[in-house]
Amino acid sequence: MLKINTSPKNQTNDTSLVKKIAREDKVATLYRMQTTLNGLTQEEASKRLAKNGPNEIAVDKHNNKLHFLFEAFLTPFTIVLLILATMSLFTNYIFVAPSDKDLSTVIIMLTMVFISGITSFVQNVKTNDAVEALLNMVSVTTNIRRSNQDREYPTKEVVVGDIINVAAGDMVPADMRLLRSKDLFCSSSSLNGESRPVEKIANIKPTDAQIDEYLDYPNILYEGTTIVSGSGMGVVFATGDNTVFGRVAQSISKNNIKETTFDVGIKHISELLLTMTAVIAPLVFLINGLTKGDWLSALIFAIATAVGLTPEMLPVIVTSNLVKGSVEMSKHGTIVKKMNSIQNFGSADILCTDKTGTLTQDKVVLERHYNLALKEKKHVLELSYLNSYYQTGMKNLIDKAIIEAAGDELDINDLQHRYNKIDEIPFDFKRRRMSVVVANDNNEHILVTKGAAEEMISCSTKMEVDGKVKPLTDQRKKQILADIAEMNDDGLRVVLLGYKMNPAPVGEFSVDDESELTLIGFLAFLDPPKESAKAVIENLKHDGITIKILTGDNAAVTRNVGLQVGLNVDTIYTDSDFAGKTHEEMKKMVEECDIFVKLSPESKAKIIQLLKENGHTVGYMGDGINDAPAMKSADVSISVDTAVDIAKKSADIILLHKDLLILENGVRIGRQIFGNTMKYIKITLSSNFGNILSILVASSFLPFLPMLPLQLLILDLLYGTSCLSIPFDTMDKQYLDVPRKWSTRKLPKFMFYFGPVSSIFDIITFALLFFVICPTVAGGQYSQLAASQKTIFATVFTAGWFIESLWTQEIVIHALRDPKIPFLQQRPSVIVALSTILTSIFGTVLPFVPSIAKMMKFGELPGYYIILVFILLVMYILLTTIIKKQYLKSEQFLI
Repeated sequence: MLKINTSPKNQTNDTSLVKKIAREDKVATLYRMQTTLNGLTQEEASKRLAKNGPNEIAVDKHNNKLHFLFEAFLTPFTIVLLILATMSLFTNYIFVAPSDKDLSTVIIMLTMVFISGITSFVQNVKTNDAVEALLNMVSVTTNIRRSNQDREYPTKEVVVGDIINVAAGDMVPADMRLLRSKDLFCSSSSLNGESRPVEKIANIKPTDAQIDEYLDYPNILYEGTTIVSGSGMGVVFATGDNTVFGRVAQSISKNNIKETTFDVGIKHISELLLTMTAVIAPLVFLINGLTKGDWLSALIFAIATAVGLTPEMLPVIVTSNLVKGSVEMSKHGTIVKKMNSIQNFGSADILCTDKTGTLTQDKVVLERHYNLALKEKKHVLELSYLNSYYQTGMKNLIDKAIIEAAGDELDINDLQHRYNKIDEIPFDFKRRRMSVVVANDNNEHILVTKGAAEEMISCSTKMEVDGKVKPLTDQRKKQILADIAEMNDDGLRVVLLGYKMNPAPVGEFSVDDESELTLIGFLAFLDPPKESAKAVIENLKHDGITIKILTGDNAAVTRNVGLQVGLNVDTIYTDSDFAGKTHEEMKKMVEECDIFVKLSPESKAKIIQLLKENGHTVGYMGDGINDAPAMKSADVSISVDTAVDIAKKSADIILLHKDLLILENGVRIGRQIFGNTMKYIKITLSSNFGNILSILVASSFLPFLPMLPLQLLILDLLYGTSCLSIPFDTMDKQYLDVPRKWSTRKLPKFMFYFGPVSSIFDIITFALLFFVICPTVAGGQYSQLAASQKTIFATVFTAGWFIESLWTQEIVIHALRDPKIPFLQQRPSVIVALSTILTSIFGTVLPFVPSIAKMMKFGELPGYYIILVFILLVMYILLTTIIKKQYLKSEQFLI
């Protein structure tokens, strides 16, 4: 949570403007901002927007094509390639005789950098465009008055001098001086950590004692804070980076995107591969230098080996996966705000959610308005209507149900005529009640309060039944709670209603007035489960996702809903059950229970944190002001397009409809993205490890280089290019049924199992080439040949290993993409099949085209060698299948 130290020694010139505006008259502020109460004209607003830029924090300033181009060519892998290309330039061109100058190696390396960089650049631009297009579907808007007309504009178009209207549920879009306010309460927790809302009053200026506490100024609203209740109008004096929130965000971090476990894992993979390159390349250089005696050739070959170990396509593959996934999810009503959250979305194994609107129908009905004798009474409905109608906070489903019922049963015009609103005390999640103060025809002030049963009873001393006021004794309290429990068992959610006559002088109403109340009745609501909820929950369970309800409602109602939708209701914990427990005890409690009731927003966040500490990947679905802390705590936060601003701002993913069915589809797409990314990482790691072993063996025993640097680079270029099809591959249905948590811990084991398999067939190929095929073509064993024949021997050998190595690298994609037997029990997508097979055929043809063979120094292979390679590939697939079965005896997943 962002916090600012507001002590005097930390004041800067940035606060001087706030101090001036807070203490001056409203007219002076309007004059200073060169605006009027009618607002700016659209023309003037456009000029200011063009001059000062959009109302956004600096984290988005680098989302331009030049920055993406720079970023695409400066990944760790492309930097390594550029360094190696520079070294190759010196060793192959600058420091050699004119007759030996050769730029082909440098050109190939730069081509690889170009392909990787341009592809990454295109994908980054597509990612940015996709995010922008999707966010436009759920953009947060602000009500702005321009040319004396109020209408909604995108928040990023707010400019200094704009007249802004705010109401309950809004996030304040910029720093504003209030011009008018009505029962306006604001939560500033995003700035100072204070969760309880404070009242903001346009006509009150800060006192001399308050002047250094600028966050507490009563007539100033700051960007990022949230309107809890009431309404107001103000003039903007700072936007974007110039706001208090903007300066805090800049001072803490230049990037507020949540770093997921997958991001960390990708960094670890990059570090591992670069470390392997740093160790293996010098080793290859030394071995070849010592065994062949040609240190320059050894250096060039070591450089090419280092290039082959560098997975330059890794950033491209990851980005391609994310772009493809976000577009696919948008087709199913799921908007991805933060691309990197897709991985966590797919790996989530626990989904925490409130029940209202998610498991239930999002339409509450007022079933009963009883007095305390359990009789329907008109007066109870009248008082509840006054409370719900006149409160200016977010009108929740309960308020809407009361207003709707009153519209059917009462003359609400007469009620509004007889009662005028005086003040209100907004709802908060500690008191769990809210009050309004109204004046009747006799100018009597009546405080009307509704709230949760226990909280209402705790501040009440009397009760009214049939017009008679009686003391609220312990026995009567027990009876009220028993009546409520009985209604709860029927699936009804019950709220208590109370009042107090002439509570306080006008303008001095506060939480303290909610005391010595007189209870008058019950309000019982029905919130039935959705017809699809039970089936969807079963599907999510089948997908390995546990649903946990985190709600502020009571246990009985939540248990009733839980039973109807198929949740385990044997254990239910309330906020108070955690009191006095040790940290380890609480970690155990959150595991054994799926329903948590009567929770504060902070308690929801704490439960999520405990689940994360237990090793779970946790999603949270919320749409209200009270959900923001939990959404920030979750690995992936989910909201809906109809949510309040703060929820949409906090969300990583937004659903266009509040429906778990959409969520289920999104989870499966997320797992597809996760699977294809892991597929590339694991296959490439094992392939690279196998190549390392093969190169080390060949370098140690062969009297010549096993493959020329240029050939090795072309081989890597062909393989890397074909891997660009992996994001378009399919995943087995069984893979999508289980959440997969990202972990680098299992990668070494995967490498050691499958890397040596390809090395075995490389070594078999070495033996066939060295002892059978090459002697047949060159005319004898290598040691017995003349220099010209040795050259033929070596060129045939490198051509043979080039073809076999390319085929095994491409076939390994098929062999390791799924636990089943490739081509028989499992098949890749068409694009993967075509890209891998066609790439292999293309590489096979190269040594047989005379001009290309001469340029790449390939020898002429006999035609039957292709049959031998095919036989080796069949054996390779069979051995890989056997190793897969052995691997899966101790591991749950292959990919």
